[in-house]
Amino acid sequence: MRILYIDIDSQRPDHLGCYGYHRQTSPNIDCVAERGVRFENYYVSDAPCLPSRTAMWSGRFGIHNGVINHGGVASEMFPDGIGRGFHSRLGDTGWMNALQRRGLRTATVSPFGERHSAFHWYAGFNDIHNTGMGGMESADQISPVAIDWISRNGRSDSWFLHVNLWDPHTPYRAPASFGDPFADAPLPAWLTEDVRAAHWNGCGPHSAREVHGFVPGAHDRMVAERFPRQPSVMDSMSEVRRMFDGYDTGVRYADHHVGRILNALSDQGVLDETAVIISADHGEALGELNIYGDHQLADHVTSRVPLIVSWPGVTSGRVDRALHYHVDLAATVIDLLGGEIPANWDGRSFAPALKSGRDDGRPFLVLSQGAWSCQRSVRFADYLCMRSYHDGYHGFNDVMLFDIATDPHEQHDLAGDRPAAVAQAMRLLDNWHGEMMSTSATGIDPMWTVLREGGAFHTRGELPNYLRRLRETGRAACADRLATRHAAEVKGVL
Repeated sequence: MRILYIDIDSQRPDHLGCYGYHRQTSPNIDCVAERGVRFENYYVSDAPCLPSRTAMWSGRFGIHNGVINHGGVASEMFPDGIGRGFHSRLGDTGWMNALQRRGLRTATVSPFGERHSAFHWYAGFNDIHNTGMGGMESADQISPVAIDWISRNGRSDSWFLHVNLWDPHTPYRAPASFGDPFADAPLPAWLTEDVRAAHWNGCGPHSAREVHGFVPGAHDRMVAERFPRQPSVMDSMSEVRRMFDGYDTGVRYADHHVGRILNALSDQGVLDETAVIISADHGEALGELNIYGDHQLADHVTSRVPLIVSWPGVTSGRVDRALHYHVDLAATVIDLLGGEIPANWDGRSFAPALKSGRDDGRPFLVLSQGAWSCQRSVRFADYLCMRSYHDGYHGFNDVMLFDIATDPHEQHDLAGDRPAAVAQAMRLLDNWHGEMMSTSATGIDPMWTVLREGGAFHTRGELPNYLRRLRETGRAACADRLATRHAAEVKGVL
C-alpha cells in the first residue's frame, strides 16, 4: 500500500472550499475531497504544534505521553524509567514503527523535529528529509524534495510519505510572484468593524494591538520588512483584510503545491493506487476571541482541523459528521493495513465507519492546550465548553460555553445562560480525567506541571511588561483585571 499524508500547518477547515469557504482557496484539495471522505468534526487532542504531532505519532494523548507545552518539563515525553528495555516505549509502539511492521517504508519531508527539538518525533522514519529552515519554509522549498522522493520511490509497493507544508502559518510568506488572488474577494462576514473595535480595547498576546505577541519591538519591524503580507496591528478593516488575504493566499499556495505533488504521483502511474490523506496539526484563530493569527486555546477554531481521506477501494465521496480525535487516524491507518493497534494507544480505529459509510465516532472529546494558555475543553453535542486553569492573559472567565453549531466563531459565551450544559461538560471532563489518570503509566498530569512552572511557556515572565503596555495604551481596566487575577505572578511568587 502507498500512503501520502499531507500535513498543512495551521490549516483551518473552514478556509477550504470543500468545507464551504466562499473563497477559492483549495481546488486541488477539493478534488481529493470529491473522491474521498471529508470529516466535519475532527479535532486534535492536544494543541498546538509539538503536543499535537507528539500525540499523533505516539498514538497517545498528552496526558499520557507527557507533552502538552513548548518548553519546560512538559515539552518532553515522559521517560520510560527503570522499566525501559532495549527499545523505548515509543520505539516499540510509535505510529511509524507500527507502519514499518506492516512492511511500509516511512519517510518525512519536514523541518518539524528540528524546529521544536522534537527528536522523539523522528522515531520510526526510514527517510528523514529536514528542509533546514525550522518551519520558515514555503511550499516551493518543500514540494521539490517530496517530488524527488516520489520520482525515486513512488512505484515501490509499500510506503508512507509525510509531507509538511507551512504556508498558512504566520508570518504569511507566499511569494510576491503568486500575486493577490483574493484582492477582490469578500471578507468573512463575521469579523465586522464593530467586532474589531471591541477587540481594540481588549488584551492578550496576539490581540488586536499586539498581533505579534505582547510588547511591539524589533521583531515586529523585521516581520514587516521581510513579510509584507503579514499585518502587525488590527487598527482598521484594511488590516483585517491583509490578515485574511495573507492567510488565504498561504492556503492557496500550499494547495498549488499539493497539486504538484499529486501530479508527481500521476506521472509515476500510481495516483489511483495511493491513499491520500490531508490534514493539519491544529487550526488557527483569525480574530476569534481577540486572537489574530495564532493557536493559543483549546477552542473550536484551534483544535478542529480538516481531515480528507481518499483510500482506494474503501472510500467514496461523502461527509462524516461524527466526533473523532486525530489520534484515531493513526489507529485507523494501522487497522486498514491489517495491523494490530498497540495496546497503549488512546486512538480508536474508525475503519469500520469508513468501510460501511456510517458515521460512528466518539460520544465526546476532551481537548487540551498548554503552550499559550492552560485549558481543557469538552466538545459534545453542539457545544464546546472551555475550562481555563490559566487564561494566558486574555482575561477569560474560568468556564466558557459556546454553541458552535450557531456560533462557530465563538462570539457569545453562554455559560451563564445554560448551566445544565456546563454541568454536563464538567462531569464529562471529571470522568475523563479520572479514566486518564487511572491508565497513566506515571500518575502525573502534565497540566499541573505546567501550572507549577508558572503557566504556559509562551506567556511566562511576560506579565509585568505587558501590564505597563496596557496602562500606557489606555487599557488600565484590562491591566487591573489581569493584575488581580494573576496577583502571585505580579508579586513574583510564581
